[in-house]
Amino acid sequence: MLNFTLRQLQVFEKVASHLNYSRAAEELYLSQPAVSMQIKQLEAHIGLPLFEQMGKKIFLTEAGRELFHYSRNIAQQLTEMETVFNQMKGLEQGKLTLSVVNTANYFTPQLLADFCQQHPNINVILHVANRDAVLKRLAENSTDLAIMGQPPEDSDISSERFMDNPLVVIAAPNHPLAQLEHVKFTQLAQEQFLSRELGSGTRSAMERVFAKHRIQPRIRMEMETNEAIKQAVRAGMGLGILSQHSIELELETHRLALLNVEHFPLLRHWFVAHRTQKRLSSAALAFKEFLLAQISPAALG
Repeated sequence: MLNFTLRQLQVFEKVASHLNYSRAAEELYLSQPAVSMQIKQLEAHIGLPLFEQMGKKIFLTEAGRELFHYSRNIAQQLTEMETVFNQMKGLEQGKLTLSVVNTANYFTPQLLADFCQQHPNINVILHVANRDAVLKRLAENSTDLAIMGQPPEDSDISSERFMDNPLVVIAAPNHPLAQLEHVKFTQLAQEQFLSRELGSGTRSAMERVFAKHRIQPRIRMEMETNEAIKQAVRAGMGLGILSQHSIELELETHRLALLNVEHFPLLRHWFVAHRTQKRLSSAALAFKEFLLAQISPAALG
């Protein structure tokens, strides 16, 4: 008979998720030796190694992969049990785990501040990452809700639109196009662009609008963050296409110029998403309702 503790299973799940003892220790507020000890005790109870080390990296063994599958299901059931008990008590408390794509982090903190003011007993854990990492957290059921601009076309994911996300063309204030009152789309064909990486929602929208007008964009450099693009555009290396939410400070301080290009802004949307079969906690439901009820296209100016 297996005789391990839920705490050991929780520690194992964190190590298995990250394949890194240090990151697991940070999330669990434990020391790395304490995490290693819990894993050794769990392996002793099971009678099989759960991890193997190759160089500086660790990998799950076959037994580890099997346990990871069960541990995730057990963790989810425990979370659902806690949710049910909290709802039975009629308490507005608990934990909200939220994952957002990098660009959404320009406005998410203000939303959370307003939400937490209304619901001071809810503890929020915020993860900010690129789209692939957010999708991974959704797939692993390690987040309650996610905010992104391009939800997956997956029957296992439910998503609802809650706010507009206009994409605009930006330039350095001294760029020749910044001096024009109107810019024709064809004028962009001669310009160089600083672009987000392949697979990003912004990059996909950019490619679609250029393909629609049968123009091949001249991409000078690919960058993985909006901040890098903004700095490169300010330095005069080319034009950029970003969410207007990410450049409000630069526009106010005149560090960047917004070009009035025909067919822009490209109107996309922000979505709140979660696993379709997930039983949302009272905290997650409250935040989702907060987004859908209070956020409008004009809410952020």
